[in-house]
Amino acid sequence: MVATMQPPHGSYVSRCYEKARVSDAMRIGIFTCPPETSLREVAQMMATHHIHCVVVTDMPGRGDGERHWGVISALDLARAAGPDAADHSAGETAATELVTVAADEALSRAAQLMGDHDISHLVVVQSTTGKPVGVLSTLDIAGVLAWGGS
Repeated sequence: MVATMQPPHGSYVSRCYEKARVSDAMRIGIFTCPPETSLREVAQMMATHHIHCVVVTDMPGRGDGERHWGVISALDLARAAGPDAADHSAGETAATELVTVAADEALSRAAQLMGDHDISHLVVVQSTTGKPVGVLSTLDIAGVLAWGGS
């Protein structure tokens, strides 16, 4: 049997990397869960939707009276996997730093933030309201680098 490869093609239609904005590459919408969600449920969410991060909402603040958000990345989940994983919750496991970027920021700035914080996902927010509107991953940036137009 002879296998043939289709020529590579991209699903990204955007500006070239140098001119691209976060909104050109981001995935709209975010997957969230409360801190008491089991790791099994988080894993099911990731596997079902083929995503690599889930935002944990309403995490207890650090005594400042505010509620905070956290992120569980696929790597955080893998690190927590083991015989006692069922005993842990999303809030306990959310180890990835939550870093945000505005949708209208330059894509190069988002890439810089990822490198500076050693993370693979940014939560994208509206610049006017700060409301989360999507997620940007390193793979999204790779798509623009590979197939972005002029």
